[in-house]
Amino acid sequence: MIRLDSISLQHGQQILFVETSMALHKGEKVGLVGPNGSGKSTLFRCIMKEETPDEGQLSVDRGVTIGYFRQDVGEMAGMSVLEATLDGAGPVAAVARELKQLEHAMGDPAQADDLDSLVTRFGEVQARFDELGGYALEGRTREILAGLGFRESVVDGDVGALSGGWKMRVALARILLMQPEAMLLDEPTNHLDLESLIWLENFLKRYEGALLMTSHDREFLNRVCNRILEIDGGEITSYSGDYEYYVRQRAQADQQQQATFERQQAMLKKELAFIERFKARASHAAQVQSRVKKLEKIDRVEPPRRAEKVSFDFKPAPRSGEDVVKVEHVAKAYDDLVVYKDFSFLLRRKERWAVMGVNGAGKSTLLKMIAGMARPDSGEVTVGASVKLGYFAQHAMEVLVPEKTVWQTLCDAFPRSSEGTLRSLAGCFGFIKDEVDKIVRVLSGGEKARLVMALMLFDPPNLLVLDEPTNHLDLATKEMLIEALKNYEGSMLFVSHDRHFLAELSNRVLELTPEGPHEFGGGYTEYVARTGREAPGLH
Repeated sequence: MIRLDSISLQHGQQILFVETSMALHKGEKVGLVGPNGSGKSTLFRCIMKEETPDEGQLSVDRGVTIGYFRQDVGEMAGMSVLEATLDGAGPVAAVARELKQLEHAMGDPAQADDLDSLVTRFGEVQARFDELGGYALEGRTREILAGLGFRESVVDGDVGALSGGWKMRVALARILLMQPEAMLLDEPTNHLDLESLIWLENFLKRYEGALLMTSHDREFLNRVCNRILEIDGGEITSYSGDYEYYVRQRAQADQQQQATFERQQAMLKKELAFIERFKARASHAAQVQSRVKKLEKIDRVEPPRRAEKVSFDFKPAPRSGEDVVKVEHVAKAYDDLVVYKDFSFLLRRKERWAVMGVNGAGKSTLLKMIAGMARPDSGEVTVGASVKLGYFAQHAMEVLVPEKTVWQTLCDAFPRSSEGTLRSLAGCFGFIKDEVDKIVRVLSGGEKARLVMALMLFDPPNLLVLDEPTNHLDLATKEMLIEALKNYEGSMLFVSHDRHFLAELSNRVLELTPEGPHEFGGGYTEYVARTGREAPGLH
């Protein structure tokens, strides 16, 4: 359906593609992976003809419809959520608009003279609407919006009143409703809660067209994709199988290439030593010349390209008392919405609680009350006397000073630390070499989150309260964060929609339900095994 033949593309000094090729066929579900800046979004733009390769050929089969979801959704206003979604339904949306116009015209006394022709046209358009499945369209639209987490009351409300994250869900719903023959999805899992994410996963599994997508959620890639394309160093390499298989194959290929590289280096060293030793001896001139020519003809093996990885030894968290947080008989409501009624909970030392619940269950409210950012209407929230608390939420990034660089931010926070220590810390969180000179104002959401995490974990508290810490983080940074937190010796309370993060780090689960809280001993994996569901809103 979509083919790239020997394409090359360069942005200024940055080479993105060098004579690389790929093909996307009907029914394939392909995950696109690679380091930040490797060209994933550029590849999407090339397929959409928004950008042209410098060399090579890009072709899309005639008549193939493509739906493209991107992070920049543009402005939406003036329509209901339902209407804005229906508007993206492809040809049937245009027919629906004409049908509505004709209905209005037929009821307009000023157009009574044209009634016969209007009725005739209405019959034609109605037949076409029915042929395109138009009468089932609204029901399908509402089903998709419900799957993506929209409440019925919001569906008929103004799309302009939604936050950026919810507008992105509307943009995604439009593509899913359109049912194109090929879908390009650039980070569709951003801004989705766990229930919506799992719904989307199941929707895409049933989708019969060709799918090419990026995602920072490894479980999502594992369950949806049957092939992985990796962009790295200007080349696109294909791996059959899911993301886990790709990771294993990539590691094996790197190992083999490293071994081949080392063997060749040993051979070259030996040959060069022979040449150096005997080049001045006439008796060995022929042998020396023969070996020089042999070395000139050898194809040099390159060592495997590896993403630069910096390890950092985090300081141990200070020991807290056994009772870290007590929540006793708490009540909390926002106007008519009762979040908690006589809620009690105890967090002990070294416990790692994953807090789960549907939207509005009170997950963030609990974290805010423990962090002192919100107060209960009644009852007590008590943090232990020897507890040093670190709180991360999306607004935590507001503590950063926009005009400072990453390096200035770290130096000002830890003035007694050596340059080497702070460079290691920066590198561990993905700020390598010149990236420490970036000004905070121009950092992406993911980069700001990484910087705040670095500030928090350098001198770690003994209680971490984390609200969606993995939002905007790429796969490599998530892995680094998981590894750092695995070795963390304090207590944790966190909310996350990333199943890999939940499974790796939790040893307790607190599920918030309308009937009250349910506590599960054992982490997220045990919770799934015991409840038979991956999220509280699934049945």
